[in-house]
Amino acid sequence: MDRVRLGVIGLGNMGAAHIRDSLPKVDRLVLTAVSDADATRMDRYEKVAQFENPSDLIQSGLVNAVLIATPHYAHTSVGIEALEAGLHVLVEKPISVHKADCEKLIAAHKGQVFAAMFNQRTDGAYQAIRRLVQSGELGEIKRVSWIITNWFRSEAYYASGGWRATWGGEGGGVLLNQAPHNLDLFQWMFGMPVRLRAFCGFGKYHDIEVEDDVTAYVEFANGATGTFITTTGEFPGSNRLEIAADRGRVTYQDGKIVFDRTSESVSEFSKTTPSSFPGMPTWRCEIPTSNPSNQHLEIIKNFTAAILDGAELLAPAVEGIHSVELANAMILSSLDGETIELPMDSARYEAKLAELVKNSARSKPAGNAEVADLSSSFGN
Repeated sequence: MDRVRLGVIGLGNMGAAHIRDSLPKVDRLVLTAVSDADATRMDRYEKVAQFENPSDLIQSGLVNAVLIATPHYAHTSVGIEALEAGLHVLVEKPISVHKADCEKLIAAHKGQVFAAMFNQRTDGAYQAIRRLVQSGELGEIKRVSWIITNWFRSEAYYASGGWRATWGGEGGGVLLNQAPHNLDLFQWMFGMPVRLRAFCGFGKYHDIEVEDDVTAYVEFANGATGTFITTTGEFPGSNRLEIAADRGRVTYQDGKIVFDRTSESVSEFSKTTPSSFPGMPTWRCEIPTSNPSNQHLEIIKNFTAAILDGAELLAPAVEGIHSVELANAMILSSLDGETIELPMDSARYEAKLAELVKNSARSKPAGNAEVADLSSSFGN
């Protein structure tokens, strides 16, 4: 194989943006087919094959890879069909709406290249923080606090599609739409916590039924704690990550990473110093980073290189289950008013979500044939 023949399934905001902004810049990749239930969306792509039904695209023989940019629930059904057909798959975030669907999707993976659009993994700042954590330079992590509130959305945004911000159409709010990037980065940098307790505001700032405000407390296996705060209702928002560790503190804000490094281990100093109110020397350093101008492009380039050259994936889709599990656990914790142990029982959340969909006055699938009967997403 000397080139990737790509089909794009779903031509809404993200699918169209990928075709416009990224695909023309990727060597050895060519767009050969598109699919969307709304035929008018395909009018602009006259030079490639067009399919209203994604199954027809998958079985056409015109593609050896697909990029899935449908509404959330269809990520599972379309992804499984593409994987079972032997195609390489790049799926938008989240890879599925709930953990049980993630498990089904991952089970269909038989060795082909399977990636997720976690484009913020290409950000040099998060890569540098991850290297710091994994290198041991920080010593043992004690506490992590991430306030990520620069996801402001208006009422007009939520009114732009009947499927948006509904349990049946989108499967959640800020945790399933905007913050999957941050949840993915959170576990990518620090690992998965072992338990969490969360408090969600459902329609706190907007006329929606799903969560638009979240404050979560997490605990890690080593005893470290953390907080994760996100919302689409605050302006101006902020993005501040703070890591307290045995060798000092790292902060990330306004594009800058600052490491205040202690002269020795904080825990050892605490045990050995004779002073009741001690201090110790610290060194402040700003860690340089680089950031691609088009992060989505970098993921698509990496996906292409993985198919043609065997390059290591930056964002394997099988890791996408972690951010979905964190989102599900936060919603479940808030709804049921209890601490959730991780790994979470996927069947329990699947049942909870099915109940939310059934009882919702707002929930409806996207007006798109790419979204199958939702019963397939709830084990029926």
